[in-house]
Amino acid sequence: MIRFNSCKALALLLLTGLLGGCATPTPYDYTAFKQSNPASILVLPPINSSPDIKASYSVLSHVTLPLAEAGYYVLPVALVDETFKQNGLMNAAEMHMAPPAKLHEIFGADAALYIEVSEYGSSYMLVTSEVAVTANAKLVDLRNGQLLWEGSARASTAENQNNNGGGLVGMLITAAVNQIINTLSDRGHEVAGIASHRLLTVSRRDGILPGPRAPLAMKQQLAAQ
Repeated sequence: MIRFNSCKALALLLLTGLLGGCATPTPYDYTAFKQSNPASILVLPPINSSPDIKASYSVLSHVTLPLAEAGYYVLPVALVDETFKQNGLMNAAEMHMAPPAKLHEIFGADAALYIEVSEYGSSYMLVTSEVAVTANAKLVDLRNGQLLWEGSARASTAENQNNNGGGLVGMLITAAVNQIINTLSDRGHEVAGIASHRLLTVSRRDGILPGPRAPLAMKQQLAAQ
């Protein structure tokens, strides 16, 4: 037989767990970001941890737009990549190892964006097929090497798929057709654009802060949150 004190303790434990599950997430600490106040960003070619060799430069081609819309000057990514290679750094891993002070000396940017692509491309799992891209990023002050911000984002073609109709046979056919389309077309590049925008837009929770060239309305909206 369970004693009264034991029941009371169990109820208290359950209540604590429920309250904990409803707790408001801790806001991102932007203290260093605000103190740094970067105006220009150097984007390094992303490190590719996925099996698809296209991942790095596919994501790289998409990052300038959301950063520019956020109010930052972005050094031309093709010129940056070529400058690295002219100086003997031929892959993203080597580029990411360059000292921040040296990058600041060469490029003159206030901050650098380091990206890693951990997922890119299509996958087939019997009753579903998707193309997904996951990217992780961190923004570092090149003047002192301090971490200003970090975040991650994922996008997938499966987000809008509805496999409830047609039964199992219909789901299998749909998955097979999607896999063929994903293989023959470069849908990964399209999805990379969505993931990049999610990663670097200022409208997301805990995203990057608006830069000095951002519209005033954007800054006021972020300040009110």
